Amino acid sequence: MNYKTLGGHLAAFGAYCIFGFNIVLTKDLTNSHIFTPIALFTFRSLGAGVLFWLLSLFMEKEPVDRKDLPKIFMASLLGYFGTQITFLIGINYSTPLDCSIIASLGPVFTMLVAAVVLKEPITLKKAGGVLMSLAGIILLIMSSATVVSDPSRVTTPLGIGLLLLNCLFFAFYLGIFRPVIQKYSVVTFMKWIFLFSFIMSAPFSIGSMVEVDYSAVPFQCLFELGYLVFMATFVSYFLIPIGQKELRPTLVSLYSYVQPIVASALGIYLGMDRLTPTKMLAIIAVISGVVLVNMSRGKHQKTQ
Repeated sequence: MNYKTLGGHLAAFGAYCIFGFNIVLTKDLTNSHIFTPIALFTFRSLGAGVLFWLLSLFMEKEPVDRKDLPKIFMASLLGYFGTQITFLIGINYSTPLDCSIIASLGPVFTMLVAAVVLKEPITLKKAGGVLMSLAGIILLIMSSATVVSDPSRVTTPLGIGLLLLNCLFFAFYLGIFRPVIQKYSVVTFMKWIFLFSFIMSAPFSIGSMVEVDYSAVPFQCLFELGYLVFMATFVSYFLIPIGQKELRPTLVSLYSYVQPIVASALGIYLGMDRLTPTKMLAIIAVISGVVLVNMSRGKHQKTQ
C-alpha cells in the first residue's frame, strides 16, 4: 500500500468518524433549543462558506461559466439546503442511533436514483439488498413506536420520514448534478454552494440569530456549533474527495459504516439512546442490504 492509498483510507475513515460525532453533538445542540434549525443551517453555510472563499484566494483562480451558476444554485437547493434542513429538523425527532441507521441507507438511495437518472440496471442482488434494508427500517419503526417520558429519547415517524428524505435528496443531488460537480475543483464548487445556501436561508434566520444572547450561551453549545461548522462541514468536505480520488467508490462507501458505530456508541455512552435486540436486528438488516447493493455495484463496474 503506497502513501496515497493510505491517505485515501485515512481520509475516508476520518470523514465518517466526523459525521458520526456530528450526529450526537448536533442532537445535543438542537435539544438545547437555543438555535432554530434554520439558524444552525445559516451558521454552517456562513462559516464554511467564508473559509472556502478565503482558501480560494490562495489557489489558482478557476472561473465558473455563467450558464453553470443556475445549475449550482439548484444543486445547493437540493443537495445542501434540502438535505441539511431535513437533517436538522429530523434529528429533533430521532435518537442518534436511529439517525445513524437511516443515514447508512445512502448507497441504496443512490443506486435507486442511478437506475432512474442514469439508467443503470437493477440486478437481483441489488433488489434483494433494497428489500433487506427496507425490512430493517420497518423494524426500526416498530421498535420506536413506544411512548416514553422524554420525547427527545424516542424516534417518531416524522423523524424517520425527514431523515429518509435527507438520504433521498442527497442521492438525487449526486445523480442529477454529477457533471457539474466533476467540472470544478472542490474549493470552487463548495464556495458557490455555501454562498447560495446562505442567500437562501438568511432571510428566514437572521431575526432569530440576532435575538440570541450569546453571552449566556453555554460553552458546550458554542463548542458543538463550532464543530458543526468547522469539522462537520469545512474539514469533511476536504476529506471525502481525497478518499474518492484514491479509493474505489465501493470501498469509500464501506467506510460509511463507521458513522453508525461511532454515533451509536457515543449516544449510548452519553445516555441519549439504548441498544435493544430489535434495533440490533434493524442494524444488521440495513447494513447487510447496503453491502449487497455495494457488492452488486462493484461487480457491475468491473464489467464495464
